[in-house]
Amino acid sequence: MAKEEITENDLKYKLNFLSLNIFNSIGRTSICLLNNLFNCSGGSKVYAKTESQNPGGSIKDRPAFYMLRDAVNKNILKQNMTIIDSSSGNTGISYAMIGSFLNLKVKIYAPSNMSEERKQLIKLYGAELILTPAEESHDGAIKKSLEEYKTGGTDIYYMPDQYNNPNNALSHYETTAVEIIKQTGGNIDYFVTGIGTGGTILGIGKRLKEYNKNIKIIAVIPDSPMHGIEGWKYNYSFNFKGFDHNNIIDDYVKVDTEGSYLMLKKLIKKEGLLCGFSSGANLYGIYKLSQKYNGNYVTVLPDTGSRYLSTIVFKDMF
Repeated sequence: MAKEEITENDLKYKLNFLSLNIFNSIGRTSICLLNNLFNCSGGSKVYAKTESQNPGGSIKDRPAFYMLRDAVNKNILKQNMTIIDSSSGNTGISYAMIGSFLNLKVKIYAPSNMSEERKQLIKLYGAELILTPAEESHDGAIKKSLEEYKTGGTDIYYMPDQYNNPNNALSHYETTAVEIIKQTGGNIDYFVTGIGTGGTILGIGKRLKEYNKNIKIIAVIPDSPMHGIEGWKYNYSFNFKGFDHNNIIDDYVKVDTEGSYLMLKKLIKKEGLLCGFSSGANLYGIYKLSQKYNGNYVTVLPDTGSRYLSTIVFKDMF
């Protein structure tokens, strides 16, 4: 059998090249100790991974690359196909960034109330952005993207399906969690983060529990369906094969939008870290937990606040 010829236009060739370039800067983000924001009793510490350091500006670069790489390697995603999916913003940006490098079309469905900056970034990378009614939230975007995917078919579209693709959680299991263990020396009592797709908490949580079964994995969830934390779902579900949330998540803490916004403002002014809404919510969750439990907390700061400067939260700070 003749050896497979791989040209410079081949997706696998481009993906390997991407691994040496963009992917080499995905992950390996810094972790910082938040000394000024928290005054935890009993010597508790709060560590945070600064995921805005990824080339696409958010933690979603990790799962986006894992999902697209897997599809290319399995010959599911081919040249001249279009990547289609729903997103609240950050994953859409990551798809668009990688799709631009691979010279693939990208089509993103997203709620219309997504911040203007994230809309602009998706389009800047050359992707097509289709907005769905804000009142339908993420579910509306998911529904519309699935309808078009089914209509167009698998010869035209590849849908990563970030809410169900196990490579989403696997990316955090193999990268983010390993980095956290190394950077903290494994001195962790609680890992705390919110739920968007669920990939972050399940991937990191599973790896941390394998490392030390005594580490508690706590999910932060909004206290109302009409919340203002972009990217988070009130009615969440988990569908990642190999990542059973019943064996990973130990507890839940509810946060309100107002308290999350206030914590975000404190983070910016006291720690000098410009982050997005979910970062404030994660840290507000830790604040509430730290009033009850001493220990070392770890979380992620998923993205940069520069993606939300046009929103009312940031305008109030000027």
